[in-house]
Amino acid sequence: MKLLLHACCGPCSLEPVRLLQEAGYAITICFANPNIQPREEYDKRLNVLRSWADEAGIPVVDLPYDLDAWRKTAGAVEDAGGPREERCRACYALRLEQSAAWGAAQGFEALSTTLAVSPYQLSEVCREELEAAAARHGLACVWKDFRPYYPTATTRSRELGMYRQNYCGCLYSKAEAEAERAAAKAAKAEERAAREAVQEAARAERASKQAAYDEKQRKKKEARNAARRAAHDAASDTAHQALEDEGWQG
Repeated sequence: MKLLLHACCGPCSLEPVRLLQEAGYAITICFANPNIQPREEYDKRLNVLRSWADEAGIPVVDLPYDLDAWRKTAGAVEDAGGPREERCRACYALRLEQSAAWGAAQGFEALSTTLAVSPYQLSEVCREELEAAAARHGLACVWKDFRPYYPTATTRSRELGMYRQNYCGCLYSKAEAEAERAAAKAAKAEERAAREAVQEAARAERASKQAAYDEKQRKKKEARNAARRAAHDAASDTAHQALEDEGWQG
């Protein structure tokens, strides 16, 4: 069965391609991602995908970079203050609709997406939009939850030296990812400061106990020395008195 696989990037394509090929599908990758901003980022992700796919012998088609269409759909949701789920749904719908329309026109029989591998995507929303786009264009919807294979895809992409982006694609997701990383960094710094405060308090307590112990030992030593001196003086007085009693004169 000829399957058009919508792909968001190279790293996310690794495991879906492997698993779908093992299932017997003849795959062509479709790069339909007008959400990716800026354009330099789009080109970078596409080039990484093409480089790997060419070596693997997998055809890649990239659909027009229609940023205006994305701004009028997903971008409009964000501009209107809509929730992230609505923005992402509109984004999925646009990209999968573009893929499905092109695939149906080119004689493909099925549609799938690599978005199903990322734990950062809204999986159920993505599935709903994939099913809807495939149905509108008479394609079989091939949905598989690839998320369990995400760690393997991560390892493989690193071994291959692939560029790995740190945000989904749009500038909104970039800002959200940066905010999440900053919050995580601040939380780690706070945890580290708390641990260091506990450690410092423990060190101070140990130092205080050691100082108290040292002072106690110093006083004991002084008391022992004083007792020895007193005993020595008393012994000397006794001896001197005994000599006097015997009539000895120095």
